[in-house]
Formats: sequence, structure tokens, C-alpha cells
Amino acid sequence: MHEAMFYQVEAENRVVCALCNHRCQIKAGKRGLCGVRENRAGKLYSLVYGRLVAEHVDPIEKKPLFHFLPGSRAYSISTVGCNFQCLHCQNYDISQYPKLNQGAIAGAERRPETVLAETMRANCASLCYTYVEPTIFYEFAYDCALLAARRQIKNVFVSNGYMSPEVSRHLATVLDGINIDVKAFSDDFYKKVCKARLQPVLDNVQLLHELGVWVEVTTLVIPGLNDGEGELRDIARFIKGVSANIPWHVTAFYPTFKMLDREPTPAATLRRAREIGLEEGLRFVYEGNIPGEGGENSYCPACGAELIRRFGFSVRHNHLQKGRCGQCGEVIAGIWE
Repeated sequence: MHEAMFYQVEAENRVVCALCNHRCQIKAGKRGLCGVRENRAGKLYSLVYGRLVAEHVDPIEKKPLFHFLPGSRAYSISTVGCNFQCLHCQNYDISQYPKLNQGAIAGAERRPETVLAETMRANCASLCYTYVEPTIFYEFAYDCALLAARRQIKNVFVSNGYMSPEVSRHLATVLDGINIDVKAFSDDFYKKVCKARLQPVLDNVQLLHELGVWVEVTTLVIPGLNDGEGELRDIARFIKGVSANIPWHVTAFYPTFKMLDREPTPAATLRRAREIGLEEGLRFVYEGNIPGEGGENSYCPACGAELIRRFGFSVRHNHLQKGRCGQCGEVIAGIWE
């Protein structure tokens, strides 16, 4: 048992969790929407501190982060639980584990020191908190991140962007990079598909960028739900309004979990989404989940020269020279060293 951070006690031992924008009001003996934070007699506890269900070495491109130490490896960890209930979650077996298993909590016990030792043993340049929304195991993630930062290992979140502003500010002191899902540009989509709201996600893209964290954005393009040109253009315009240098990943959907009634995203749809992003002034737009289409390569926005050639999650050629285009010398936004 590990006492949670970011909560307030109210009357009759009720607590208000301020970890994310749900701001759950939790009665004694109950849990928040994430299923992994429980009120015990007026104290909120994390049930997943150090209870890892996933520990893998991944290419950083899998996160996806394309402007963050390309070709490097990330030690990736996760617990069970999530503060979203996405109908198309590809990791639903762990994200929804407590809900699917009468509140059970799975995972092998780990200490932050053990995670850091494994990260270093695997020669990983970063420690990545991923697979489910990492905010829900924030206490453990933060303790790991402190140790990683002391050893000059980068910290990376792969997130739905629903953390509270106070958590974002706290996190930014140890976080180097984050990929945030902007799943759609419709509050209706967020309510029906994710059981959440859009605006807090947009606010966090803006806030974390302002706080100096390297931000990339991903949109899973789902046929018939968020693939309309107007909606894609709205997302691109929003990102451009924060910074034209934020990379936007438009990725292909494949049927899974409770969304089996949709066809996979056609390659032509992703190509058009990428075109829209570039038309709206974004400097870096990438197609994902369809390797070999060419939309995963990086090009210089000034001269058009190929900067990084990729196939899937692997880097085939890197022509950057100390963060600059090897042809014209243009400074390319990102974390390269």
C-alpha cells in the first residue's frame, strides 16, 4: 500500500482525487474511475505502486516519438488500470483489468531502483511510462523518474493527456518528452468513445509545451468517426496554434475490443490526413501503423531533403547533423542528443 499524491479529504472521510480531470469524489471503501486508487478511512492509496504487468525494451519510434533520440531504446513499464474506457483500446486487457476482473490488481512487485537498474542494463536512453495511461500510477512513475533524471536517463510519457494542471506542472520538472493522444476534435466523441472530455486534453498539450516538455501528438484515424476532413483540419490547426514544430502522427486504426464494427483505416485516408496537416502549416506530419508507405520519413521543412528514413519502428538512415539538416543547415526541432 502506498499513499496517493494529489487528493483532499472532505466530510465523512470522502476524498477528492486531483490526479486527473475526472476529479473523482470517492467515498470510504470505494475507488476512482481508474480502478486503482482507493479511499481507505479517509486516506487515498495507490493500489498499483510498483505492481508492474509490463516491462519491455522498445524502440523510441514505437511510442511514437520521431523527434526524440531517434534510433534509441526506451525501457517501457506499465501497471493495470486507466482513467479512460476507450472502446477501441488495443491494451484493454491491462487498461481495463480491474473492471474486467472484479477489482483485482495484477502485477509483479518492483522497486524504482530495480526499474532503473534494468533500464541501464538494457542500455536504454529513456524510461517510458506507457501501455495504459501512466498518470494512474503516478506515484511510482515519479519516483522512477527522479532516479532516472539523476542518471541522465530521459523520462517519457505516452499519455491520453487527461492529468490535472497541478500534476502537469509537477510532472514537467522530471519529464523530457510526451506523446499525447488527441483522439478527435469532438467532445461528443470523447464522451461516447472514451468516457472523458476533449478540452482538458487540449489544455495539456498547450501547458506541457509551455513548460518546456518535448510534445508530439497522435491521432488514431477511425473510419466514420474522426476521419472527416473538417475534423482533421481542426486538429491540425489546433496543433499549429500551439507550435508548428509539434510533430503530428496520424495512425491507422485496426478493429479491437468493443469496436469491431469498423474497417481498418485505408492508406489513402492517412495520406490525405498528412496532406491536411502540411497544408495547415505543420512542419512534421507522419503516417503510422502502415509501414513502407513513405509517410514515416522526416524531411527538412526548408529544403525538402530527407532527414531520417524509417521503416516501421526502425531507423534506416539518419542524415541529421547535430540537429540540423545535412543539406541546408536548417535547425530541426526535437531532442537529438
